[in-house]
Amino acid sequence: MTASFLRCDSRGVKPHYNSFAGGDVGRIEALSDGIFAFAATVLVLDFHTPEPADIHSEAELLGALAASAHRLLPWLLSLLTLGIFWVAQQTQLSQLARSNRDLTWLHLVFLAIITVLPFSTRLLADFFTYRSAFLIYWANIFALGVSVYVTWAYAERAKLIREDAPPELSDAFRKRVIIAQSLYGIGAIVGLLNVPLGLALIILIQLNYAIAPRLPVLSRL
Repeated sequence: MTASFLRCDSRGVKPHYNSFAGGDVGRIEALSDGIFAFAATVLVLDFHTPEPADIHSEAELLGALAASAHRLLPWLLSLLTLGIFWVAQQTQLSQLARSNRDLTWLHLVFLAIITVLPFSTRLLADFFTYRSAFLIYWANIFALGVSVYVTWAYAERAKLIREDAPPELSDAFRKRVIIAQSLYGIGAIVGLLNVPLGLALIILIQLNYAIAPRLPVLSRL
């Protein structure tokens, strides 16, 4: 036992293991970077070149590539999703003074949902016109939004945010998540009527958040 474990708090109660667990924000960042990088790599592994034995001309090769072109849309959507949520989590982590055991586990839940994204992407690519595959993918995005919102709300409630954090950051972060998920919800409704159109709408929403256009209306989202 180290001296720090034997020290009592202001009430005379000795701190226990959970008082010390999960306090290093840097370890969350390192794990996050690794999982996001792995998820992005797995996405591209879903692309397969045509079997050489089946290709005998340039036309057949181009035809085989065109037949799998629909997989590009879910891949692009997922890359944007990974980028947007990686930035969101890193924005949170950069404003933390410290972490604790509960917040660490909340971030682990968020990262666990990230690991599901390659599966939902492949499901969507394999069943591109099926509403159920589209809704499962949308549910993956929705779960990420809820998770990233909860991690920030808990960090605030547990007073883990840096004292010098911008005072307007909290409202801006919450507003961004709520508006984004509302827009994704509209995309999901459109997707129930037409899956490719719903996907295209969600990609446009993602592109807006990824490139942050300087249009007066969109820049406030």
